[in-house]
Amino acid sequence: MPQPASEPESDVEGLLTLDELTARVGISVRNVRFYTTRGLVPPPIRRGRSGYYSSDHVARLELVQELQGHGFTLAAIEKYVSNIPASATPEDIALHRAMLAPWEAERAVEMSRAEITARAGRALSDDELATLDALGIVSPGRRGRYDVAVSQLSVGVGLLDLGIPVEAARAAAGIYAAHGRALAQEMHELFLTTVWPAYKESGTSPERLREVVERLKPLSIASLVSAYESAMDETKRESIARRAR
Repeated sequence: MPQPASEPESDVEGLLTLDELTARVGISVRNVRFYTTRGLVPPPIRRGRSGYYSSDHVARLELVQELQGHGFTLAAIEKYVSNIPASATPEDIALHRAMLAPWEAERAVEMSRAEITARAGRALSDDELATLDALGIVSPGRRGRYDVAVSQLSVGVGLLDLGIPVEAARAAAGIYAAHGRALAQEMHELFLTTVWPAYKESGTSPERLREVVERLKPLSIASLVSAYESAMDETKRESIARRAR
């Protein structure tokens, strides 16, 4: 659990009142107090009967907001924050935030069925929507609407036109998910043990690190596609060779 921040008792310059803190980060007083009781942020710095907040409180609250924005549950946020040492500076915490946003997948766009029809260029049957759901492109949302990965919709409709079975779509999605998780874990570990320490030691700003990670994303995707194509070609050659024997 984060420990109370330490400041000279005679100095409140640069510190924020609770009202100033909530205005700064856009979080209610109730939520600030709730996060404090859960150990997500340190207790306020006491000056007599008054409590004040520092840049450390701001950074940790912004991290909590970032994690919430990525769909983390409260339990997951608590686990993530527990791994950040109490001695972490606002700059250290900003580096954690820099690692989160750039790797976010495309945000789904909420659409009605009529909007999907217009975007797809034709009506889609319930079975076709089920196939797109299996592929992770169109999934049921709130109030009868759908969450749509817009950039992938035309690709999905193209597969439907080729008659891809829903069972094949589900199996392919499972393969992508399993190998995607393994790749993500290995890349994340590489970044934590090699890339991040080097940039942190050099005093790189969180903004610069965010830019580095953002530029790594398309390179990683291109490298993955290239490796996949090479592996598929090799697999086909091996299959042909086995049949020939």
